Amino acid sequence: MLLAFFLLSCDGNKAADAGKKSPAQEAKKKKKDDWNKEAPSTDIAIRQKWEVPAILKEVSGIAFLGNNQFACVQDEAGVIFILNTSTGKIDKQVTFGAAADYEGIAMVGRTAYVVRSEGKIFEVDNIDRKPPRIREYSTGLTKKNNVEGIAYDQKQNRLLLVIKGAEAGTKDYKGIYAFNLQTKKFVAEPVFKINLHDSLLANYKGENLNKALRPAEIAIDPVTGLIYLIEASNPQLFILNNDGSLKLRYKLDETVFGQPEGLTFSPSGDLYISNEGKKEKGNILKVQLR
Repeated sequence: MLLAFFLLSCDGNKAADAGKKSPAQEAKKKKKDDWNKEAPSTDIAIRQKWEVPAILKEVSGIAFLGNNQFACVQDEAGVIFILNTSTGKIDKQVTFGAAADYEGIAMVGRTAYVVRSEGKIFEVDNIDRKPPRIREYSTGLTKKNNVEGIAYDQKQNRLLLVIKGAEAGTKDYKGIYAFNLQTKKFVAEPVFKINLHDSLLANYKGENLNKALRPAEIAIDPVTGLIYLIEASNPQLFILNNDGSLKLRYKLDETVFGQPEGLTFSPSGDLYISNEGKKEKGNILKVQLR
């Protein structure tokens, strides 16, 4: 009987020990908790908010069209939704592909470019045409890279692509890639390499530096030419210098920016951020940085 009690006690102690974290694990968890509990920046003001229809609850990319309209895509449908913010309704739907994981949209005139998570680009030539001409382009990026954003770089006549996933063969940087619009060719080498050891990412102390920066979208300020990145999993906004180095970082208020996935500018430099809905509706916010 004493032996049975001893064995049960040992088993109980082992179970208790198994449930405990090592000092290193506890320290790592605390650092991550500190990162997540960071106070939001006070330098961001919301100037206007528009809720989006239910079909855009999972809005994953937006592009400013003017005349109270945004071109929007969502995670599951190969459709461009033309949203009218003055009415809150969809003015038009442009189908371009099968159901899949579409992550971002950029406009070049009236031609749309939509990127899928495994790196394929869809060119929707003239969204006003019925039906539009559709072309598909492969890139050197993969599902493992997890392409989340696309932006039009007018000065260089190219599209910029940003990845949420890891770079192949390195843990030191995350690349921004280019697709040449004149040649319709993907540039294999990143045009910018964001240093994951940058001091603006120093709050992240996890072993996997890739998780220090997981961009959900990219956009270029037409006034300053600076590159903007937004992250959804740990809501924050980054501004990059012209050489691709990190310039500024804004921690976003998660009660306002629940899941920021879309980013776009008006020609005059007004900034818009879209959020996927969770229990609430998705939305588009007009944002001003102080």
